[in-house]
Amino acid sequence: MEESQPPDLLAKEGKRLYQLGETLQAAETFAAAAAAYTVLKDAPMAAEMKNNQCVALLQGKQAQAALDAVEGTYAVFEQGGDLRRQGMALANQGSALAALKRREEAAALYERAADVLAQAGEDQLRADVMRSLAALKVRKGQGLDALITMQDGLGGVKAPTLKQRILKKLLRLRLW
Repeated sequence: MEESQPPDLLAKEGKRLYQLGETLQAAETFAAAAAAYTVLKDAPMAAEMKNNQCVALLQGKQAQAALDAVEGTYAVFEQGGDLRRQGMALANQGSALAALKRREEAAALYERAADVLAQAGEDQLRADVMRSLAALKVRKGQGLDALITMQDGLGGVKAPTLKQRILKKLLRLRLW
């Protein structure tokens, strides 16, 4: 991918490649977009592209590269007051750490991400992060904590999907 292309075109191409399942090629394209946005001194968009790169690398089973790509991006969004993207960046970093089996660090970042997303009013994204945290707790042998975490994540959802409503009822039955 040619870095001299406009960053918005690189971003679109990265998304297209990702949707086609070409995750590693998409990651390279997102990296090129991040570099192009950096040249334009658009730090938030560069950080956004690094987060996209992280997701693509995780799909391509490149966990360490994903962690390298996303590290520090949350701070860019924090400085800009963008709580939604800050929370997503923390969650992406947590996902990379979880893939590297660094579960304690991943859990801490998922919790931070959930707090930030709650502040942002992003109840669906927070529920997704809490689901990831619950899955991590299951892998650590903390079944009851996982159920409570999942219930907590779903409890904040204002407009739950059908799947979420069913899961909430099942969790209520399981816990009580």
